[in-house]
Amino acid sequence: MQVKPLADRVLIKSLEVGEQKKGDIIIPDTAKEKPQQGEVVEVGSGRMTDDGKQVAMEVKKGDKVLYGKYSGTEVTVDDVDYLIMRESDILAVIG
Repeated sequence: MQVKPLADRVLIKSLEVGEQKKGDIIIPDTAKEKPQQGEVVEVGSGRMTDDGKQVAMEVKKGDKVLYGKYSGTEVTVDDVDYLIMRESDILAVIG
């Protein structure tokens, strides 16, 4: 199934940060921090201004981005977890 975000929304697949272990302490998944970076999978067409003009998206498919810890809405499509968020919730594009 293909998901196409609307307006200024972006579909992002979270990039899992490698598991770090110190000593023999195992941290359960529920206590781990959510990843704050991901890859843009799909972008909407852009937002509309009050006078009816469409503003182009700054991010594009394939960009690696940083976003806020609690940004977006989690969705699962074909057993893959994604985030849908507004472009304004994206903090930076990683070079």
